[in-house]
Amino acid sequence: MNEQNLKERILEVLDRHKIGTLATVKNNRPHSRYMTFFNDGLVLYTPTNRKTHKADEVAENPYVHVLLGYEGEGYGDTYLEVEGKVEIREDDELKEKLWHDRMSRWFEGPEDSEYVVLQIFPTAVRLMNDGEDTPETLEL
Repeated sequence: MNEQNLKERILEVLDRHKIGTLATVKNNRPHSRYMTFFNDGLVLYTPTNRKTHKADEVAENPYVHVLLGYEGEGYGDTYLEVEGKVEIREDDELKEKLWHDRMSRWFEGPEDSEYVVLQIFPTAVRLMNDGEDTPETLEL
């Protein structure tokens, strides 16, 4: 598959799947948890509290790994493996854009000072289980 088709297929998976795993590094070992992801093109965003382990972990080591795409069957489901680098974002416009009322369980609102966004800039995205041409990697 050419690079443009690969990118389009990756974007389709990102647009359909919002729950995945985020792996950080804790004490030189992987540490994974489920997160909700939003995307703007290939850039991923996930809201969190500034006082969480994941925020501490990415402040110490900004490199992460994300899995997105399984639909529950587990056999042959298309998914993505995303390697990237995180920046912790606190700007009000982004926090407002990503805000959802369901987040009020953890935050007082989009202006809550504990609410931050992890912005993930992919360095590589692998499309998995999407036909005989995969896995295929888009290097960024």
